[in-house]
Amino acid sequence: MSAQNSPVKASRSPSVIETAEDFDNQDTLLKHVDISIVESEKRANGTLHVRDHYTVYLIDLKVTDADYKLVQSKISTIWRRYTEFEQIHDYLQVTYPHVIIPPLPEKRVLYAWRKSDTTDPEFVERRRAGLENFLLRVASHPRLCFDDQFINFLQQEHGWRETITDSGYILQAENKLKSLSVSIRLKKPDPEIESVKNYGKQLETNLGNFLYTRSKIIEKNYALCKLHANYGKLFSEWSVIEKDMGDGLQKAGHYFDSIADSIDSVAEDEEQLADQLKEYLFYAGALQQLCSNHETLQRALENAQDTLNNRISERSRAAAGKSGLMSRIFGTTDPDIVRDQLTRALDAKIASDNDNIEKAKTDLEDFTKKALVEIEYFQKQKDKDLHESLVSFITLQVKAAKKNLQAWTQIKECLQNMP
Repeated sequence: MSAQNSPVKASRSPSVIETAEDFDNQDTLLKHVDISIVESEKRANGTLHVRDHYTVYLIDLKVTDADYKLVQSKISTIWRRYTEFEQIHDYLQVTYPHVIIPPLPEKRVLYAWRKSDTTDPEFVERRRAGLENFLLRVASHPRLCFDDQFINFLQQEHGWRETITDSGYILQAENKLKSLSVSIRLKKPDPEIESVKNYGKQLETNLGNFLYTRSKIIEKNYALCKLHANYGKLFSEWSVIEKDMGDGLQKAGHYFDSIADSIDSVAEDEEQLADQLKEYLFYAGALQQLCSNHETLQRALENAQDTLNNRISERSRAAAGKSGLMSRIFGTTDPDIVRDQLTRALDAKIASDNDNIEKAKTDLEDFTKKALVEIEYFQKQKDKDLHESLVSFITLQVKAAKKNLQAWTQIKECLQNMP
């Protein structure tokens, strides 16, 4: 599937992007507006006794360029459900198959280390931040940001669902899903695309394993730190009955309590860093999706070539008078007039087959050119973001370990200074 065949196109096409460096030189929506999700709100629909609760998010858009005319108003706000974010994401995925579409945050809690669900205030807040990040990613992408449906998603309160449904993207997405359900075995896979696809799988596996391991460690670490509150309670109670050692025991108890309390902020900071890693866990899936889109186009080209080869063979038999099954079985030949009619008809079909091959080649070459630039830009962005996230994660662990070490050192001093 090529971008030209997509059901809806952006009315404002970006300049030609031939290298990853060209991305930074393009005009984007984010250079003219500020986009944020300022709050979330829990709502309910249904009857009094049977209610369906859901969360909506308030998108706030402010124009920072006074001369910018693309958006309807200088300041606008609009409520959107997560399902509507899914709609715009799916639409972009179908309309721009050569783009690595920024992923949405998790719909359900993944790699949880304690009991949580989608109604948990902390989860809702993290999802709010993730949805805001999705909007910023799209608004800063030169091939996506000026799409009419995306612009309308940010501003159009009524009728947006009907408008995007009428674009026909749902039918195209269903057809694409059916094609992907059939295993594609290419005769000559593109080695570069195959390499990227395998990398996407490995990245997904490595990040998944990292997040799983992290969830197990923080679960154990959280429980261990909270157990130090027992030391705190013990030393505080002990201090009451001790005349000379009382002050030292009480101070030591306070430091044990600080160890128990400090893990809450560490866990909260870890969750935010884990969400950054989850984004690239989902990005790995988007990378594989792009490779699958490439395989679909390559398979279309191979099918067109197979059709041409079969047609040429069929013409050869027709020219020899061996077109029918009976003539091939009994060795008879078709009359000259039949041969002439068949070969003429097959010549026209062969010409059409050649046109189909040329179109399939053009679609594949155009897709590959755009996709490789996308992949190069993604790799640069991924290296930068994951480097920052991993360094921040390790820095957090070092900071937490130093804080606990300091508390233990102070506890030691309290006990040593007791008479």
